[in-house]
Amino acid sequence: MEIKPFHIDIPQADLDDLRDRLARTRFAEELPESEVTDGVQRGPVQPGWEYGVPGSFVRDLVARWLDGYDWRAWEAKINAYPQFTTEIDGQTIHFVHVRSAREDATPLILTHGWPNTFIEYLDLIEPLSQDFHLVIPSIPGFGFSGPTRAKGWGAARVADAWAALMAGLGYTRYGVHGNDAGAIISPVLARRHPEAVIGVHVNQIFSFPSGDPAEFEGLSEQDMQYLGFLQGFVEHAIHDRAQAAQPQTLAHGLADSPAGQLAWIGQLLAGLPDKDLILTNATIYWLTNTAASSGRFYYENHHEETDTSPTTFPIGLASFAYDFRPLRRFAERDHHNIVHWNEYDRGSHWAAHDAPDLLIADIRSFFTKLP
Repeated sequence: MEIKPFHIDIPQADLDDLRDRLARTRFAEELPESEVTDGVQRGPVQPGWEYGVPGSFVRDLVARWLDGYDWRAWEAKINAYPQFTTEIDGQTIHFVHVRSAREDATPLILTHGWPNTFIEYLDLIEPLSQDFHLVIPSIPGFGFSGPTRAKGWGAARVADAWAALMAGLGYTRYGVHGNDAGAIISPVLARRHPEAVIGVHVNQIFSFPSGDPAEFEGLSEQDMQYLGFLQGFVEHAIHDRAQAAQPQTLAHGLADSPAGQLAWIGQLLAGLPDKDLILTNATIYWLTNTAASSGRFYYENHHEETDTSPTTFPIGLASFAYDFRPLRRFAERDHHNIVHWNEYDRGSHWAAHDAPDLLIADIRSFFTKLP
């Protein structure tokens, strides 16, 4: 496997084109704010967002994108970490690779979610590299690993690519962590390559009720609240349904309008503590024109044949307060070797950004438990 050093160096003409498009944004019309909400939050939908991403959010961030955001500073920050590309299964794979000063450190591959990118884990590199050799790839079709040029890049094919990547780097046994899309890919990697994966750590376990009424017997009031939150999250997750059904239809608008790209990813990234993180992700998707190929990941997963038999590899969960939380009853139905389960009173779906201390400690704790 040929591995090439990679350095981000976006042509100024591309940035000038982005700025020109932003300056000419035609914003969507919308209902008056007083007609949209009564100010009461119900489930995961914050007041004012009942109809989707509001114009105020998009206008404010477009204004910052134009006059306050510095891509070159972010480019330099990212380039401070060693990045590489290789080709696996006909597809470019971009990744960060940071070896620990400890030669006996555990190799660990971390997989980001959508609409995040590999920058989800940038601020975890320094603390985690004290104990782990870190590999942080961009999912095929996302950012600098995209766009994809062939069908089939769902979780299984990505998992096989990760196994090939780790083997190519000389890692025969390694740990796996994932969030969001990464929490889908990571267990699949362990299913398909059990000889290599020592354990899987995730922020979500996607185990849902089967519909059998007997499964609900004996659930606590808190469990029922979790289920209600989960149902509200799924119902509001238009990105999931739209991209699983027709990612290409949606992508024509996203590829032509940076403000549209911003709004589309803003539905899930709006709560990030630093708005420049939202803009950096939007800029990466825009500059690489990967709205379509990242959306196709949902389509491929929706149509992919999956192994639903219970898993037996060691799995650990770090569940954060403002994320949807699995019920252990359903998780243990699907995963027969849960060795680590922690629920936290802070942090969100993007805990690497808003609760990094908890996530770092939880990852360390999980892998310390493993033989």
